[in-house]
Amino acid sequence: MQFGARADDAASAALFHAARAAGIVHFDTAHGYSGGASERILGRLAMAERERLIIATKAGYQGGAGRANLLAQVDDSRRRLDMDRIDLLYLHRHDRDTPLEESLETLAGLQAAGVIGAIGLSNFAAWAVMKAQAIALRLGTRIDAIQPMYSLVKRQAEVELLPMAQDQGLAVFSYSPLGAGLLTGKYAAGGSGRLAEDARYAARYADPAAHRAAAGLAQLATDTGHHPATLAVAWVMAHPARPRPIISARDAGQLAPALAALHIRPDPDLLARIGALYPAPPPATDRTEET
Repeated sequence: MQFGARADDAASAALFHAARAAGIVHFDTAHGYSGGASERILGRLAMAERERLIIATKAGYQGGAGRANLLAQVDDSRRRLDMDRIDLLYLHRHDRDTPLEESLETLAGLQAAGVIGAIGLSNFAAWAVMKAQAIALRLGTRIDAIQPMYSLVKRQAEVELLPMAQDQGLAVFSYSPLGAGLLTGKYAAGGSGRLAEDARYAARYADPAAHRAAAGLAQLATDTGHHPATLAVAWVMAHPARPRPIISARDAGQLAPALAALHIRPDPDLLARIGALYPAPPPATDRTEET
């Protein structure tokens, strides 16, 4: 998402190569990111080792998930990426004005033609994922992946989405594991970023409890000798649904602490201490005495 926005061509290349050096093979973008620059930059960077990489993009955030718009955006994305095939294509959000049957029939057709590999859903509620899965199965295909928001301070996915993914065998590529930078500790230290520059992100993380959790995580990081970002990403990865967090940064220096989560395995006590910093959401049923 940073490619072509906060990261120019040189910074994007440094981010890409740092990720590759750490063993990352999955790169996620979207038709709407950076006015198309994100896909163009990623396509150039990925070209030399295309067969080793998994490229995911998303369509339908703007303009809806109707057939004509999806086909047009997928064509745009393939042209920008300079790739015949997209490994994983997500519906970027649930378009309630378009029947899911129309969207899924379009994606199934693209899949049958070899234009896309797997089908995913981003920003969908669990009930909508299951509805889409039923439609997909009738069409002879399936939903293989979901992309929900998930972090220490955005835990709604724990209620139904992550258990559903475990039950259905769906891959989870969750986004914003650092809470738009809140969980890196940089804002408490006077740093800048999306929370300070973008009203939408500021509103998303306005909860004072989230800022208290970020401060508590920074203290835990000091106590354990890890960067707060490392702990935040490792905590997400430790969920039983095994989310693959999508990490992002504006430069390679910012990226390094998140990549470091690949090399630590927090013990249950540390995971519990991190989890206690922000309340878990209520369960999906009120009959808690029976669970």
